[in-house]
Amino acid sequence: MLTGHAFTYIFPSVSSPSLSLKFQKKLCLGLFAFQHKRGCSLHRKNTPWLLFWRNYVTIPKVSADFTRFDWRCSLTSSGENKLQNCIIVGVDCISEASDFSLEETMSELQELCQTAGLCVLAKTYQRLETPNPVTFVGTGKVNEIRNLLVLHDCDTVVFDCELSPSQQKNLERKLAKDKQTVIVLDRTALILDIFAQHAKTREGKLQVELALNQYRLPRLTRMWTHLERQSGAGGVGLRGPGETQIESDRRLLSSRISQLKDDLEYVRSHRARQRKKRRHFEVPVVSLVGYTNAGKSTLLNALTNAGVLVQDKLFATLDPTTRRCRLSGLHVHPDILMTDTVGFIQKLPTTLVAAFRATLEEIAAADILLHVVDISSPSSYSQQKAVMEVLREIGAAEKNMVTVWNKIDRFQGSTDSIRLKAAQMDKHVAVSAVTGEGLQDLVYILEETLSSLLVPIQALIPYNRCDLLPRIHQYSILDVEDYRPDGIYILGRSTRNVALLLAEYRCVEDEESLYLCSNHSSNENSIDMEQVEEEQKWKRLAKGRHHQKAARIGTYSV
Repeated sequence: MLTGHAFTYIFPSVSSPSLSLKFQKKLCLGLFAFQHKRGCSLHRKNTPWLLFWRNYVTIPKVSADFTRFDWRCSLTSSGENKLQNCIIVGVDCISEASDFSLEETMSELQELCQTAGLCVLAKTYQRLETPNPVTFVGTGKVNEIRNLLVLHDCDTVVFDCELSPSQQKNLERKLAKDKQTVIVLDRTALILDIFAQHAKTREGKLQVELALNQYRLPRLTRMWTHLERQSGAGGVGLRGPGETQIESDRRLLSSRISQLKDDLEYVRSHRARQRKKRRHFEVPVVSLVGYTNAGKSTLLNALTNAGVLVQDKLFATLDPTTRRCRLSGLHVHPDILMTDTVGFIQKLPTTLVAAFRATLEEIAAADILLHVVDISSPSSYSQQKAVMEVLREIGAAEKNMVTVWNKIDRFQGSTDSIRLKAAQMDKHVAVSAVTGEGLQDLVYILEETLSSLLVPIQALIPYNRCDLLPRIHQYSILDVEDYRPDGIYILGRSTRNVALLLAEYRCVEDEESLYLCSNHSSNENSIDMEQVEEEQKWKRLAKGRHHQKAARIGTYSV
């Protein structure tokens, strides 16, 4: 996680007094001790502003480029991994309305800390009218935090908010009076650190590195301003202070950010070509979206046997996974592409939204969204609203969406009641991806939603174009297929590409049937809306009861 900063490399034979002198004069951030056949070791000192808090890390024997974020070091203090202790601080600003309560936010922050490898020893919070522009929290709360650090003998504080660079610097200075160094992290830094740990693919690493560098750029410390370099050029009287180290670091970081944006632009164009190819084969794309740890990967594995990593922690899935699958019960589109995407969270850092643009565009380009909700969570309603806010931000809120209430096996209440409630709502289904309960209902609703994507067709195909029939049968639902002397008359619904293919053979022989097909396709009823809505309501009610009864006798299985 060290980007664009200078290091001194040594051999193990260098004396300890020489190393101490370098650290005292702050001539380097770290010393690399190279050993034969063992790579190198990094000794860290005087770097409290870094995002990670390792005293000793081992770097594999690779040709490392320390202006990149491609390598990440594990916590190795005495040969074993151990958690770093920390204190978490929550702030409830009255001026900033939130759907989450302070208790829910603090509980989520504790989960984030555990996922990042931190052990929470104490927590505190403060309610404010407006944040303090200097330290975000009040002076009394700063003193309380300092006392907690001394009491629990830890040097890491995590704030459940986004701190400005000046606020972070002021807090480090005020909290470090009785301790040598104190690391102050905000919610954004914590989430970025988790993303850095879970990024596996090249695309994921590029996106995380871009977000990290954009976060670090305004937070470069000024500990190197004493290293002014003389310009060396010009005549007498024209020489002066050259580029300082902070300016050099900022220039290197800005250059790296520009390069990362170019690399991600190539990734975006590559994904756009893939989407265009998928549209050519007319395979619908279904994307799983939802709050982090809602069970999206578990649901993908249950439906497709994708073998995606499943962990009960936040942001276990970072890199998107797409699987082509054939679900039993799907007749309109037996083959679909199902994509598992990164989970959302409240107060999602804006740098992450911008950096993960290539990934989020996959959601915006999907035909159907499966909004997976952890119905067993007390804050499930607030989590749904947080997800919808992100979807609106990326322009995907108006997509065809099926809401999946997952984890009903953990629901504190009657499973039948929650399934009945979901059946009474439009495009809602209650399932358990672990036990398989309700998955067949999900397939039925997915079938109905896929049918709504079809457009009405009515055509008279000449016999010399019988080569079109296999494609029509594959991507269409035909209500009428009549072989006549002058051609083959078809009436039904199909994909847009097939409809365009049949445009030259279109006929308007049965306008009433075509009108009914159009209404069925677009779910628009113009005869008696109240009567139809009432009928649909009773159908959903009967459907929910039927599914519950069938589930009790064990007839459904996926």
